[in-house]
Amino acid sequence: MNKWDVRFMDMACEVAKWSSCFQTNRHVGAVIVKDKRILTTGYNGAPSGVVSCMEKGECIRKKLGIASGTRHEICYAVHAEQNAIIQAARLGVQLLGATLYVTHQPCVICAKMIINAGIAKIIYKEGYPDEFSLQLLNEAGVEVVRFDELSD
Repeated sequence: MNKWDVRFMDMACEVAKWSSCFQTNRHVGAVIVKDKRILTTGYNGAPSGVVSCMEKGECIRKKLGIASGTRHEICYAVHAEQNAIIQAARLGVQLLGATLYVTHQPCVICAKMIINAGIAKIIYKEGYPDEFSLQLLNEAGVEVVRFDELSD
């Protein structure tokens, strides 16, 4: 892997620290890059004006016994990838052909947004139990690479 991949993944890991998710194993960070320039960042957390699960002191998913990788709609958090794409929309930033560095493999909902945003490549660090997302990304021609499998 090259130094730029390391730098951008390090940035995604730093952004993940801003997460307001109650479960520390799900602090996710995303950085969208094009031509070695950071376009936007995102982390998982409650929508603006909504009290986060961290502030509430509990995770609704854990409380209801919802398995990881399922029922994404039952969660206070907006995913890191979603927040990075939303930030681009709010700022009028073009994502076509960009690369997404993210601490965890995207879920199927994020995969659909990534595809329609025109992001060309995803580099992720940790796995996630959602094979359907990988199937959709592959079918759409989005390159997906696990960080520890990168080569120059």
